[in-house]
Amino acid sequence: METASAIQGKQQDIAGWMITLLAAACGIIVANLYYAQPLIGPIAAATGISPGAAGLIVTLAQVGYGLGLLFIVPAGDLLENRKLVVSLMVITCIALVGAAYANNATQFFLAAFIIGVSSVGAQVLVPYAAHMSLPETRGRAVGNVMSGLLMGILLARPLASLVADLLGWHAIFGLSAVAIALLALVLLRYLPQRRPPAGMHYFALLASMWHLVKTTPVLRRRSMYHALAFAAFSLFWTTSPLWLASPAFNMSQQGIALFAFAGVIGVIAAPIAGRVADRGWSRPATGIAMLSIAVAFLLTHFWSGGRESSLAVLLAAAILLDFGVSANLVLSQRAIYALGGEIRSRLNGLFMATFFGGGALGSALGAWIYAEGGWSATSLLGFAFPAMALLYYFTEFRATAR
Repeated sequence: METASAIQGKQQDIAGWMITLLAAACGIIVANLYYAQPLIGPIAAATGISPGAAGLIVTLAQVGYGLGLLFIVPAGDLLENRKLVVSLMVITCIALVGAAYANNATQFFLAAFIIGVSSVGAQVLVPYAAHMSLPETRGRAVGNVMSGLLMGILLARPLASLVADLLGWHAIFGLSAVAIALLALVLLRYLPQRRPPAGMHYFALLASMWHLVKTTPVLRRRSMYHALAFAAFSLFWTTSPLWLASPAFNMSQQGIALFAFAGVIGVIAAPIAGRVADRGWSRPATGIAMLSIAVAFLLTHFWSGGRESSLAVLLAAAILLDFGVSANLVLSQRAIYALGGEIRSRLNGLFMATFFGGGALGSALGAWIYAEGGWSATSLLGFAFPAMALLYYFTEFRATAR
């Protein structure tokens, strides 16, 4: 068995194949939160969900994920990590089967919520990269693993659209259940055990999280930055498929899938941001990341042209948005993971719970505001999120000046 202290004592950097495994595992697990996003229409029609409640198809999974981040991920500072991850994946697999066979709203909503709660296994895996890497390469390792997680988020939508187009919406959940089961076996075989040092009990661990929030300004600031960034991200990817399917573009599920595939280009920001953070340039890079998110929404709001040019601008905005969100995520995690290995799971849980709360808000508001005001109102709300983040970012310089 390889303990956390043993890993650190060897002072050997994490192997490349282990980074690849962690990146792939995080992507495959977290993708389950987003398969339903481009399939809101077909799922709602098949399960009897009203248009006004359709946003809950995505929001419930994100709410479940947020609760799992607060109450399960911190246990990574207490329980043996590999066993915790594999146990969560078994639950995910069962919930995915439930979603695949759902024929009413209650059944699907329950399955979506459980998928969200149990998919936090990905966030138990992410700190492995920080635990197993040297301090001088930690940003790069985390960035590479996070690029896998982000690829899972971004590829989930087009993959779900393509599978639904060929086999129906149920199939993507069944196929994912098989993939999760196989992945659990691989992790059980190859992932080293990590048993945290003996310490406090679970409830004391949870109670300590409020103390961490109060005494860790980096955590508070970085959590707020990315909550607003992820709200913009979720709003865009919840509403853009609806706009693309509308008479303005009249795109099929296949066309929407291809659009989402192209947007994946923005994920290249993750490893780049990791290297930038390792060089000590996190602060200016953070400003650039949030500015790119704001510009993405402004492009789509003010551009007026034909179908082809509007589609090109929307695609450019998607790439710019994904680039900014990917970069800001890695920059934030690099800063938080540097605060201490013994509290890393709790810090990660608090950070992720906060920003996924922002994502749930963006998804819920997105479906509603698009129905009420179309893309014009949607893009303005999307811009408001990074604009608020930038205003908060500028207070960082004022605090430094003092």
